[in-house]
Amino acid sequence: MTVPVLQHFADLARNYDVILSDVWGVVHNGVRAHPEACAALKMYRQQGGTVVLITNAPRPHDVVIKQIDEFGVPRDTYDDIVSSGDVTRAVVRSRPKQSIHHIGPPRDKTIFEGIDVTFAPLESADYVVCSGLDDDETEDAETYRARLDIMLRRKLFMVCGNPDVVVERGDKLVYCAGAIADLYGALGGEVLYAGKPYRPIYEQALGKAKKQPPLSRVLAIGDSVRTDLKGANAFGIDCLFLIAGIHAEELGGHDQPDPAALHGVFAAAGAQPKAVMKNLKW
Repeated sequence: MTVPVLQHFADLARNYDVILSDVWGVVHNGVRAHPEACAALKMYRQQGGTVVLITNAPRPHDVVIKQIDEFGVPRDTYDDIVSSGDVTRAVVRSRPKQSIHHIGPPRDKTIFEGIDVTFAPLESADYVVCSGLDDDETEDAETYRARLDIMLRRKLFMVCGNPDVVVERGDKLVYCAGAIADLYGALGGEVLYAGKPYRPIYEQALGKAKKQPPLSRVLAIGDSVRTDLKGANAFGIDCLFLIAGIHAEELGGHDQPDPAALHGVFAAAGAQPKAVMKNLKW
């Protein structure tokens, strides 16, 4: 099956009442906003549609809003935001009086604000919350092998607060918590992923819509096969896949996708988007 390559989002937008859009890779690149994407979502909202941003950011949605404000994403781009940090907080609240070992940078500690938690070293913690790498500029999952070995010996449960493996930051890719969680799972550890492509974040996001449309009238937008495309397919909604994101090189570059490469990537994933675009624009 040939996937349509669109030049303008307007050609597709009229078929949907609600958009569940990825954030990093769609409306910004980790450094600055994508103006055309923001303008397209604003135009969609002006025509009566609802836009809920869904992100695997391991921080509460109010912190995400402040961050994307700094990147220049206008508030009228979206109606609401749901983050994997919100889902992680729900998991932590469901395990009261259990101590946590946190893997991730200090900036991610906002995920625990307002919750009564006790932090502990790996040798005594009840479970682990991984929100990212301590230093994503220099580290990868293998950096954490020794810590994962301790977790395996103790059979510790891990909550992955960001299922992304990599994201764009400017013109480079950096590793995320999903890389560590995948390695832990491959070694035999138990992992709960608190964001895309798993169902809870989609249910929470759709609950933010003013009206609840049939799933046939809901569209996901994103640039990750693993999280955005597979997540949309599993939830039963269509996906507009952006090819100039993290998969750009394997799809033939940022400017023009290779049809054979597109087919191969989607076939390997066992998931098909409704359409593809280079970047989101009206």
